[in-house]
Amino acid sequence: MPAIPLEYAAYYLIAVNFVAFASFGIDKALAEGGRRRISEDALLTWAFIGGTPGAYAGRHLFRHKTRKRSFSNALHTVAAWQVVLIAGAAYYFGLHQG
Repeated sequence: MPAIPLEYAAYYLIAVNFVAFASFGIDKALAEGGRRRISEDALLTWAFIGGTPGAYAGRHLFRHKTRKRSFSNALHTVAAWQVVLIAGAAYYFGLHQG
């Protein structure tokens, strides 16, 4: 099985973070307009699949979902698991290099 080129992984992360970021801005605009919203599950899914930096940036810039404790806890949990998984992968691949 061929390895995924690092360039494609970078493109993926750029795209998913852009969508996560934009989703927070769009949801904020929808909320202010009293229209149907993007679900919290959808926002968290974008973070979960790699868009955590974009989600945090959008949350901060648009000041959206910052006071809802349950959402904040869920987003922090996603971020914490990603840090653990990345650290574990770095450790594993560091040991098995060569």
